[in-house]
Amino acid sequence: MYDEQFLGAPVATPVVTGDAAADVLDVDGTTRWDYTHFSLVMSASRRLARWVAWNIDGLALFPSDSIPRSDDFRLDQRLPAAAQTGEEVYAGNDLDRGHLARRSDLLWGTLAEAQAANHDSFFFTNITPQMNDFNQSGLDGVWGLLENAVLEQADLERRRLTLLAGPVLGGADVEYRGVLIPGAFWKVVVYVLDGTLRARCFVLAQEVDPIRAAGTLDDFATYEVTLADLEALVSLSFESLHEPSVAVPADVPPRRVTDVREIDW
Repeated sequence: MYDEQFLGAPVATPVVTGDAAADVLDVDGTTRWDYTHFSLVMSASRRLARWVAWNIDGLALFPSDSIPRSDDFRLDQRLPAAAQTGEEVYAGNDLDRGHLARRSDLLWGTLAEAQAANHDSFFFTNITPQMNDFNQSGLDGVWGLLENAVLEQADLERRRLTLLAGPVLGGADVEYRGVLIPGAFWKVVVYVLDGTLRARCFVLAQEVDPIRAAGTLDDFATYEVTLADLEALVSLSFESLHEPSVAVPADVPPRRVTDVREIDW
């Protein structure tokens, strides 16, 4: 499961705020669902994760191709089937079953742990509908390279990262087969560099309807945003990242990132 103390300083899971707080899925008093190296909270109305939190130990990562993909996407039997978005949404169309917590990020620890994480990553609770090739480098490589770019920083402490991510569950999302398809995704990268806990926030848009404008975000474009702007967008509060000791950019407009080398980690 997600470890809040993984970086040596607490990074708490997000708190759902506003009207969205009443939409958190509760099954007999359980609202947080734990898996190998990650945890998540579900939206009851959208039947998708509202947020996923996971840890990466860069020193203990297995190469992605060393542990076979099972592609065995499955419902989590701990949750009602009706509370999850399953295979019926993806059959016979261009929607991908997109991981929120990346499979390759979770393949660390002992071999048994990495294999368990690989298995757990394919639960539909960790999956969202994404347009075909949404997360491929040919369209917007920055999104898929964020974790790798931080792990390559020479002064990164213990080669460790914490990630928080999820879909932007907007009211204008397009409905398909009874499911509102997210039009954007968000990610917060948290790490210790030069002895300082730091966080950077990003949003990536996808266009799921050719007649609907994507607003201020371009199709498949990655934007760096402030923590405050992200919190307002996704109805979440990242309380531990507001501590004075955490280095988080503030009071800057969203900016498009076309190369990870442009990011001031």
